[in-house]
Amino acid sequence: MIPFVGLLIGIAVGVFLQPDVPLWLQPYLPIAVIAALDAVFGAVRAVLDGIFNDKVFVVSFLSNVVVAAFIVFLGDKLGVGSQLSTGVVVVLGVRIFSNVASIRRHLFRA
Repeated sequence: MIPFVGLLIGIAVGVFLQPDVPLWLQPYLPIAVIAALDAVFGAVRAVLDGIFNDKVFVVSFLSNVVVAAFIVFLGDKLGVGSQLSTGVVVVLGVRIFSNVASIRRHLFRA
């Protein structure tokens, strides 16, 4: 219940305060969100499988975001930022859809 309340508070703060994302952070934000979603869907899958560990979730969440941001940063420095960003999105997208498929199979037995 606490995470759900935190999510609602975060959404409300974002909607009402409408914070501006600094220009230097804008290339990293979409990739960080996708990396965070990967960790969240992995956590939901682990909960349904009965193997959830909060420490693993926190480490997975933070490491996904840091590694994804580093790959985008490295791509920007090498001049191939969009290609590496696309690679990160594809890899994490595949993982997200895999976790969602597992969640669907668990919930609907299909």
